[in-house]
Amino acid sequence: MDAYHWHKIAAVSGIAALGLGTYGFHIFKPENPVYKEVWQIASTYHLFHTAALLAAPIAKRPHIFGGLLTAGILCFSGSCYTAAYLEDRKFSALAPFGGFAFVAGWASLLF
Repeated sequence: MDAYHWHKIAAVSGIAALGLGTYGFHIFKPENPVYKEVWQIASTYHLFHTAALLAAPIAKRPHIFGGLLTAGILCFSGSCYTAAYLEDRKFSALAPFGGFAFVAGWASLLF
């Protein structure tokens, strides 16, 4: 896979991040307001790490960096979005793995 494929993945992720963030801000009205905050956190981490994906092609190991950030977005933000939408914390079980993937992705820039 060409390293610049990460730009396409970032584009798709960015579209999703903006759409989900807009939904969360304007439409999402959970019964428990705590889940509004969970959605906001998921959206913030999603958008931030999507922007970081744009740097994947210039990383020493672009596929490791991009893969870990993408896994982090899917596991952390995805599970937070799901838990917030369904208003059930049991769906946030993958969030710690996503957080670890984020940390590992950033740490991969050291090597």
